[in-house]
Amino acid sequence: MGFDTSDDACVYRLRDNLAVIQTVDFFPPMVDDPYAFGQIAAANALSDIYAMGAKPSLAMNLLCYPTCLAQETVQAILAGGYEKVKEAGAVIAGGHTIQDPEPKYGLCVSGFADPAKILRNSGAQPGDLLILTKPLGIGVMTTAAKADLLTAAEFSPAIESMSMLNRAACECMLRFPVHACTDVTGFGLLGHALEMGLGSGASIRLFSDALPLLPKARELAEMGILPAGAYENMRYMQGKVTYRGKVARVLRDLIADPQTSGGLLIALSAAPARKLCERLANEVTPWARIVGEVVDHGENTVIVE
Repeated sequence: MGFDTSDDACVYRLRDNLAVIQTVDFFPPMVDDPYAFGQIAAANALSDIYAMGAKPSLAMNLLCYPTCLAQETVQAILAGGYEKVKEAGAVIAGGHTIQDPEPKYGLCVSGFADPAKILRNSGAQPGDLLILTKPLGIGVMTTAAKADLLTAAEFSPAIESMSMLNRAACECMLRFPVHACTDVTGFGLLGHALEMGLGSGASIRLFSDALPLLPKARELAEMGILPAGAYENMRYMQGKVTYRGKVARVLRDLIADPQTSGGLLIALSAAPARKLCERLANEVTPWARIVGEVVDHGENTVIVE
């Protein structure tokens, strides 16, 4: 599996019953606390493995830092990443550092799985329901935090969401007959729904009123506090999405909001989807929601109602 359907990681078959899944991701800080930044960056990189229905096994650090950065700060970033990889049941086996004017951190992650059990983002079928496991609004919240528009307490739900591994959600979904899965990150729910629809040859209908939103995210978006990435996502989606009915402007913005370490978007048949969503909500995350459905391809790949 390569990049032909914009899947979350590459898959290389080693033998009939074993494949290696590999991904890489790193970015500059979106929070001030270096330990939290390390945790978030690591959780984000590990998420691609979970989106493929696999388990991460091995990770390598990628770290860029300016010489003016205190050694304690560098250590805190690496410690945050180490603890999150440990929580995932994987190991850090070294990595690479370079000097750079702007700090950046992330991981190259490898996992192993039976090729027959790997999930793709392109297997959704008409009649499937879509489950989202984390709330939207990360981009809005981080933008507001950088502008000192949020208190530490108000921003903490966003940090908790970004730091939370998709491990438990992945383990839960693997008990059900899932047809497709991806994680929602920089392209926003809108962009990742487009990828799923295009890869599956179907249309994705999103229910705007059902979207889980971080506390304060809607209020901030209504104030116009949006990251540049949201506007880029909306520009890219022009002509690729149809809005039906009275979809509030603020919800259109939040569907396009770029997410850091976002949740899994899972497609499976209606009856098991309702059971999976209930189990996720009870055992893993209170944010789990049914946010859409898969339909035969029609006027556009993504429809928002």
